[in-house]
Amino acid sequence: MTDSATHEIEIAGLQRSLPLFEVAPGVRIAVLNILGDTELTEAAAGGLAVRLAALTYDVLVTAEAKSIPLVHALSIATGKPYVVLRKNYKTYMGDAVSAETESITSGSTQTLFLDAKDRALVENARVVLVDDVISSGSTCAGMTEILAKVDADIVTQAAILTEGEADAGDVIALGHIPVLTDSQAPAASSVG
Repeated sequence: MTDSATHEIEIAGLQRSLPLFEVAPGVRIAVLNILGDTELTEAAAGGLAVRLAALTYDVLVTAEAKSIPLVHALSIATGKPYVVLRKNYKTYMGDAVSAETESITSGSTQTLFLDAKDRALVENARVVLVDDVISSGSTCAGMTEILAKVDADIVTQAAILTEGEADAGDVIALGHIPVLTDSQAPAASSVG
């Protein structure tokens, strides 16, 4: 369920009104959807690139689909290659490595797959996990499980935002959004 209530936030110097979405009775999350928002995606990638500059790593890794524009822009900003873990297996992916994860937004179990062609890029490599929003950490846990199977070393996690109880101390992020209960949710707001 969505309504006209929003959560106002500044990300990388840009203002955005994030719609609130009910994920359980009385519990709402502010939804960040960067798909099609080139201005925000590029600004966020630039902000994350600055924060990652002091680290030594070889490759960026994300899970499809909403984080793909972010990891692509971050790859351009950092000069590092990227790998996208897929949510559906295709025969051309060969002997893929997989792991299951729980999605907070879909409320279901998903399987992530590392394409055989990308395995050599991440095997024994130093990687940065990239996501648009890190909330429960389940997507990062699934990515971590896959990367452990190929002996990759996870240097850090990077996201535009952390959400709810996510431990921001373990994540390089540009901001934080709360998980709201009905008693905390703002009334409908508009941006002028």
